Amino acid sequence: MDHQVVLLTRAGCSMCARAAETLAALADELGFALSTTDVDAAAAAGQPALRAEYGDRLPVVLLDGAEHSYWEVDEPRLRADVS
Repeated sequence: MDHQVVLLTRAGCSMCARAAETLAALADELGFALSTTDVDAAAAAGQPALRAEYGDRLPVVLLDGAEHSYWEVDEPRLRADVS
């Protein structure tokens, strides 16, 4: 099964940068599609919903459109859920 992981981030977020590095390595290993969305840029582009819902607990990992973890990558759970 193909899975889509989206990392919700914002500029200047060091925790977001660490989560992005972890997810990039896992995407290569586990074969899921990875993309990132800056919630502040999305809000500035007229889509404020992501920032309103997730902006106070970034980074947030979405797996196949559903919240999977926040503040850090739950690697054991992600491995189990995409295998």
